[in-house]
Parts: sequence; structure tokens; C-alpha cells
Amino acid sequence: MLPGRTESMKTIQDVLVKPAGPDCNMACTYCFYLDKQDLFQESSVHRMSDAVLEALVRQVMSQAGQQVVFGWQGGEPTLMGLDFFKRAVALQQRYGRGQSVGNGLQTNGLLLDATWSSFLSEYSFLVGLSLDGPEHIHDRYRRTSGGKGTWATVTDKAKLLQDAGVAVNALSVVNSYSVQFAEEIYVHHKQAGFDFMQFIPCVETDPAEPTRAASFSVSSEAYGSFLCQLFDLWLNDFVDGKPTTSIRMFESIFHSYVGQVPPDCGLRKQCGDYLVVEHNGDLFSCDFFVEPEWKLGNVLENNLSAVLNSEQQTAFGCLKSKLPGPCETCEWLQYCTGGCTKDRIRDPRDQGLNHFCSAYQTFFKHADPHFHLLAEQWRLREAEGRASAMRTQMEQTGVKVGRNDPCPCGSGRQFKKCCSSLRSAGQN
Repeated sequence: MLPGRTESMKTIQDVLVKPAGPDCNMACTYCFYLDKQDLFQESSVHRMSDAVLEALVRQVMSQAGQQVVFGWQGGEPTLMGLDFFKRAVALQQRYGRGQSVGNGLQTNGLLLDATWSSFLSEYSFLVGLSLDGPEHIHDRYRRTSGGKGTWATVTDKAKLLQDAGVAVNALSVVNSYSVQFAEEIYVHHKQAGFDFMQFIPCVETDPAEPTRAASFSVSSEAYGSFLCQLFDLWLNDFVDGKPTTSIRMFESIFHSYVGQVPPDCGLRKQCGDYLVVEHNGDLFSCDFFVEPEWKLGNVLENNLSAVLNSEQQTAFGCLKSKLPGPCETCEWLQYCTGGCTKDRIRDPRDQGLNHFCSAYQTFFKHADPHFHLLAEQWRLREAEGRASAMRTQMEQTGVKVGRNDPCPCGSGRQFKKCCSSLRSAGQN
């Protein structure tokens, strides 16, 4: 812990767990995590032990606040088998202190079956299913080690989960090929029953030529066009001023337009608010920085809250705010905040700028007027909701307020110019 900083101590809110480490039953061309096997050479197979699992859950539940989320990722976390996750839930219940516990599972879906689906539904797991789009898009890079496409299997598993009542999101990597098909992907996901979508732009260093990004990486120009097309599709599906589909990036950006902290860490001014727990209990700063430099300790040896508030983790979080010169004067910095730190280092040709800098500029120029309008509409709905609740309370308690009296909502304005006027506007 940092001395003198108790007023801003971070509380454990979520942990990202890699129970099977980098192991996976697929061999996606663009995967950034498979090569993490080099960090754990003590074994060719990586699985979290019961001792590590119990230490992790016990610490999280004892140190977290009233809400906490476990994110189970990989590699492929379902390689652990269903019994592992049954033990995890039982430990959460044993060590819980009345908290609200969320579990998120990011999976390629290949090992899921009816028994898995029943368990995930019973315990309200949120499943992020890796699905890049229609068959020709998904199978472009998402194949088995033998080169077999996986789209047909994944779409079958998606239907299985949906029929069981599991909340499922589509997680789509935007790469050099898929970036050409924004509308086709969006329509495909909607027709497949996905109301929640997340799009992750891909940029990785070329292992054969470290001076440039890999060929499957998406260019900034193409990604900017993709975002604009996707935004228009999303906006066109609004009903009564509200979205009918959820796209994580757009909704996260919207938080900034209404003065709230975005849920997407890449859009915050600083990061480092969560911990990554590898299969052997090793703790790291971030999913994209599972590297010796950012190893923080081990769950069997260290206190999680102390690690989260350590000087090393704080230094990592501050990397986000060390922006290159052009960012400091950019009109869109307040919304993009420089983007994800890892996107500044994957392609050396970017010279420290975010790889998607021009994409964000293109997108915000296109979407900014719409976001401002949506924010204005949201604020009006929120104000009307507060006014309605206040008026109901006044009626129930018999409180009388004159038109020229201060409004009971605390705005400091006269009642006639505040909640009373909202009632009149609503009646019109």
C-alpha cells in the first residue's frame, strides 16, 4: 500500500482470472496470449490448483465491497472442466459476506454442452462468446490447430446457451479482413439473437518483423470507417430514443458525454483498477501486460488489496496518462483519453501514438453531434424521472410547495422553473 494515500485507496471490485493460463483448444491466428506459455515453462499443461482457487476466492470475498465480479478468461477457461467452476461458486458462497457476486466467462464455446448451459444459467454467468461474424469472417482466423473452421460449432453453442436462458454477448475481433464487413457482421449478430455486442480492434506486433504490426492487424483508417458504419447501424435501430442493441464501446463513450466514468478501462484517464490472476496464482497489472515487468506477486503470498494499491500497480496505471504531444491538444482527448495503453506499443511505426488515433478522430467527428443529442435527451429523462418521484413523495407526505419556493429537489431554482415546469412539459 502507498503511505499517505488512504483517502484514495482502491477496493477490489473485479479480478480477471486465467485458470488454464494460455492453454487453448483453438489456434487463432491473431491470438496475443498463446505465446505466454513461454512465461510458464514449468509445465506444458497449465491448470489452477484447488489451493490457488481457494486462496483467490477467500481473499477477494474478504476484501471486496458489496459488489464484485470474477472474470474467467484464457486461453480457454472451460478447459478446467465444469467441476472447477462449481467449486468456484461454492467458495464464493462460503466466503461471501452478503455481497452481490457476478461471474463472467469469456469462451470460444467449443466445450459447452447442455450441462454447462444449465449451470451457467442457474448461477447467472454472463458469457462472452467469441464470434467474429458470418462463417467466411469467423473462420478466416478462428480455426483449430488442425486448420478446421469453428463457426458452425460456435453458432450451435450460442443457440444452446440462448435456449437455456444464459445471458450471452458476442465478442468480435476486428481484424484486417473483418473490418470490411461492418454491416454484414452487425446484421449477422442481430439475426443470431445477440442484443449485446463487443468489438475489439486487433493490433499485434509481427513476430517475423518486430518493426511493424502483423498483417492481420486492422489499420486505423479502415477501423475509423468501420466504427462510423457500425455507429449508424446502431443509431438507426433506436426506438423511442433508446437503443435496441448494446454495443459496449458506444455505450461506454456515452458515459463520458453525461459526466460519468466509462466502464471500459481503455476510455478512462488512468487504468490499473483490477488484477489479473494467472493459473499458478501469479498477479499481473493487466490482461495485455502479462509480462515479467508487470508481475506484482502471487495470491498465495501477497494481499490482493495491498497489491492493487502498490507503487508498481499505481505506476502502471499512470502510464495511461503519459500522452504523446499530439494528444494533449486534440479536441477528442476528453472522450478517447488516449485509448488503451497497449495500442501505443504494438506497432513501432506509430512512434508512441495510439495505433487507432486517426480512427478515433474520424469516428468522433462523425458521432459527436449525435452523442450530444443523446446526452441531452438522457438528462431530460433523468430529470423527469427525479421530478416524478419527488412529486409522488410530496403527495404521499402532504408537503405543499409554492411556485416561487425553492424546488425540493435541491437544484436551487424556483419550483415553477424546475420540477413543476418538467411536469408541464411532460403533459404537453
